[in-house]
Amino acid sequence: MQVLRQPLGPGETDHELIWLSVSVASLGLAATWLALGLPWPRCLFHDLTGRPCLTCGMTRSAIQFFHGHFLAALKWNPLVFAVLCGVTAFDLYGFFALVTRAPRLRIIFWTAPEKKFARIIVITALALNWVYLLLHWRQF
Repeated sequence: MQVLRQPLGPGETDHELIWLSVSVASLGLAATWLALGLPWPRCLFHDLTGRPCLTCGMTRSAIQFFHGHFLAALKWNPLVFAVLCGVTAFDLYGFFALVTRAPRLRIIFWTAPEKKFARIIVITALALNWVYLLLHWRQF
């Protein structure tokens, strides 16, 4: 795997613009939804089993995160907290890259073992997060 820093080529997809726009629009939509007092998302798995699903606590974690209560966000759902930190970092990078027209970071040349290792990391993170949620299910 290599991380390259290169200028945006002609006809190349501008991932920074796309994903910055998606995350800002999603944040605006979620804030509007909650500000209007519309119903919170329901979890069918939790309703049927009484146990947390893989994403239980996601909304509460995001609300705590955006209010600056990072420890509370981490306690609600550690994986969502980590993803929100990553999205925030990417958004800052994307904004900087768009404003300054800086060269873009690109990950290339994934070998088969590297892809397999990345999959194992993601599956392990999901499993560990669910174990954490199951151990703390009385919060939900």
